[in-house]
Amino acid sequence: MFNSVVEKLLRPPHAETCQGGSEPLTVLFSLLSRADNTPLEQRRLGEGHTLDDEGKPILDPAKNHATNGFESNPNLHFEHWGEYWRKIHGVRFTHVEESDDKSLERLLRYDQLHRFAPGPTSSDAPPYYAPADASGRLLPTVIGHVKAYRRPRWDGVAYLNFATPDDIGAVFANERVRTKILPEDRAMFRDIAPILARQHIVIPSATGNEAVTLVKLHARRPEASREAFQQWWLNEHAPVVSMLAQRGEYVKRYVQLHNIGPQAEGEPFYHPQASEVDGVSLLGFANVADLEDFLTSPASADINEHESLKVDQAASEFWTTIDLNVVNRIRPEVRSL
Repeated sequence: MFNSVVEKLLRPPHAETCQGGSEPLTVLFSLLSRADNTPLEQRRLGEGHTLDDEGKPILDPAKNHATNGFESNPNLHFEHWGEYWRKIHGVRFTHVEESDDKSLERLLRYDQLHRFAPGPTSSDAPPYYAPADASGRLLPTVIGHVKAYRRPRWDGVAYLNFATPDDIGAVFANERVRTKILPEDRAMFRDIAPILARQHIVIPSATGNEAVTLVKLHARRPEASREAFQQWWLNEHAPVVSMLAQRGEYVKRYVQLHNIGPQAEGEPFYHPQASEVDGVSLLGFANVADLEDFLTSPASADINEHESLKVDQAASEFWTTIDLNVVNRIRPEVRSL
């Protein structure tokens, strides 16, 4: 028997906020996959992640899904995982047990970006097409004509904003987080790929609460260094996006995250897949319809053309997320200098 803990809301209008600053924040942008029974050749398994019903790591999750300690029914896993992450894990993460524990105050913003399968992805973006014959008439059956589903590598992102890198250590070194939250991560996440980034706000949010965020993971073309790519991306590409994205008034927020994390194994925050990402674009929208209209607009085509000058599009990807704001101490947000 246990007593439940009611969530303390740490976002507007329930919590006190302060105006954002123009200095770039430090962001921990952790790509997440759910602890499911996908074969190892299809998705990476992080060391010590995905636990059985006795709390021990499962070496091959595909062999027996019934032992999965988080959810043994594969038909329910995606739904259960998304619900648990927001309604249980999010509440546990922000619950402070001791009155003198001020470590969480260093967390300025925490969004859960849940990948939205019906939304646009780099492998299936609008305009969409219905299966039809050569004369444009709908086929009488879809059997044999259902296109194979191409699942993105990640199921969501934990997007955490801090004033300095030291604040990350203060939050995650806290005993409550170390002993109760991080062990929970191993049970519910199959893999965690942290991207340590410097955040540049190009189009600030007026509300701090966009419903939909398009996540774009960028890999640079091989002829440029990461530093050179990021300079071009911020100083030359960002003005192009800022000018074009606001023509249709679809884009409510545009952020560049510059990867400042390690590129060599053994360094803090290193992950083999995160190290391949040179930058992340976050584009906020009021709804999915606005996102779809933006992606089919001439402005989006011009942005992609300019982006291709320095971005390896074949090694990059994008997908749609529902943005669930758990913590936000910043309002209003301002453009970075």
